[in-house]
Amino acid sequence: MKSIDTAALDILFRDARTHYNWQDKPIALETLHAAWDLAKMGPTSANCMPARIVFAISQEAKEKLRPALIAGNVDKTMSAPATAIVAFDLAFYDNLPELFPHADARSWFVGNQELIQSTAFRNGSLQGGYFMLAARAVGLDCGPMSGFDNAQVDAAFFPGSTVRSNFLCNLGYGDASKLYPRSKRLSFDEACRVA
Repeated sequence: MKSIDTAALDILFRDARTHYNWQDKPIALETLHAAWDLAKMGPTSANCMPARIVFAISQEAKEKLRPALIAGNVDKTMSAPATAIVAFDLAFYDNLPELFPHADARSWFVGNQELIQSTAFRNGSLQGGYFMLAARAVGLDCGPMSGFDNAQVDAAFFPGSTVRSNFLCNLGYGDASKLYPRSKRLSFDEACRVA
């Protein structure tokens, strides 16, 4: 497998920042499609793909989101061109006959709520991470966050469904002039060990 070049590494990691302030520039729907088409290629266990994303772009959608946000997240969310509600579907296993046809993978999950929950959350979180890297790869800036009431978001955007919100990610073209200095990151020796 080849490695990507330095410029790509800068875009995805070294120069990428979490943004809270946004340029007044809309995101083309084709850009969101392109980001998903990259993100969907990331691995999930048994190709289960539980992530579901709602892109809150319209003023109406943003107003539905507003009451669920903590005070410090309101302005950054309302001013972002889009807010991705990154969620996971607890009924993901119903798609396994199509997504993982080599085994009866659906039967692994039916009736096992603990396995359903942990698999959906873990793999949906992975897919959310893939999506943020894909968004950066297609030229978007990201502002991922918690700091919201999941139950309110679920009631507003996923009523009566098996989909549950995980985290929010504001998307757009960030205003780099308003970034804080980059915070420290843990070194390999601080965060890792070889066993």
